[in-house]
Amino acid sequence: MFFLNHMKKLAPRRILVIVQRSNGDVFLSSPLIEALFKAYDRPHIDLLVNSDTLAIARTLRYIEEIHLFSYNTPGKGRGAQTFCLLKKIARRYDLTINLTASDRSVLLAIVSGRVTISAVEHDRKKSWWKRLFLSTCYEFDTDRHIIENNTAALDLLGIRSGKPVVSSCHSAEAAESVERMLAERGISEFIIFHPGAQYSYKVYPEKLRMALLEGLNHLGVPIVVTGSKSALDLEIKGTLPQLANVYDVIGMTSMDELIALSERSIAYIGADTLTMHIAASQNKRIFAIFGPTFVSAWSPWCNVLGTGTRLNSPVQTYGNVTLFQADKPCVACGKAGCDDNHGISECLYLIDPNVIIYEIDQWITTVLRREG
Repeated sequence: MFFLNHMKKLAPRRILVIVQRSNGDVFLSSPLIEALFKAYDRPHIDLLVNSDTLAIARTLRYIEEIHLFSYNTPGKGRGAQTFCLLKKIARRYDLTINLTASDRSVLLAIVSGRVTISAVEHDRKKSWWKRLFLSTCYEFDTDRHIIENNTAALDLLGIRSGKPVVSSCHSAEAAESVERMLAERGISEFIIFHPGAQYSYKVYPEKLRMALLEGLNHLGVPIVVTGSKSALDLEIKGTLPQLANVYDVIGMTSMDELIALSERSIAYIGADTLTMHIAASQNKRIFAIFGPTFVSAWSPWCNVLGTGTRLNSPVQTYGNVTLFQADKPCVACGKAGCDDNHGISECLYLIDPNVIIYEIDQWITTVLRREG
């Protein structure tokens, strides 16, 4: 605690934030990064992330340098990569904050920072050595929203200021590119539909997806279908129906352009994935389809209310967010599919597309058409 008291008196000039998890984790570290930048009067802030999250990491404000770790680099094992990173970042930072409790990320934090803060496991048999060598730590709580976990270090540093707000940014070039794309298709006002996800167990089943798109096609607002060039998204692209009011741009946008496209949209419909969190950060109207994912940790963050939701319910609305789940006792289980091995999520098959269409139609009727 001496080190943290010292930190409050002497603002760190070089800070490292470590996030060795998925795209959503990296993106939702932004409230922490922005708070550090403002509290410590524009310090130099670096990131250490997994290589498959580089695209979203590059969009974050206030980041100077990004260190990468790869799980899939040919000819370079994880041990060798870890050693190279340790040499590169050793005692380079006044403050290191690690948002993931893995052994490797905690080791990188301990070596890199003079003052070190990290998430750790609740189980002291796993985390005893981490608690011993870190300056201080907090327990990662799966019942707490990921943003609340990610900003826990601010409380330890005594710089908490109000409820966290998630933001996103994109380049002017991306905005211009998006405007050209929309103009070519004759699109002005539109809703994003994002059917894919990083993992297949989060994807709304094809038959129900088709029924949903058929219903959305008749609502009078263009639907722009987004996705990456991943194998899963391209597979979904191949199944999309040809509908007059549905526009497929899967695989046609960079991450920067996706954020700009989302900024131009009026609403988001789709899976609990990175694009959902981007749209929520822009205060768009959100219609999110959740399967086994814990909503307490990963529900869309409402900036106005400063919260997600902890409630499991077939249909619920809070702030600008409407969230759909199956009416099933096991929801949400937190597993990677029913087999917990990236298989089928039966709960997704129980979410009626007509319920989703009804909620969206009600919003269009009561808000958009009234404003028009």
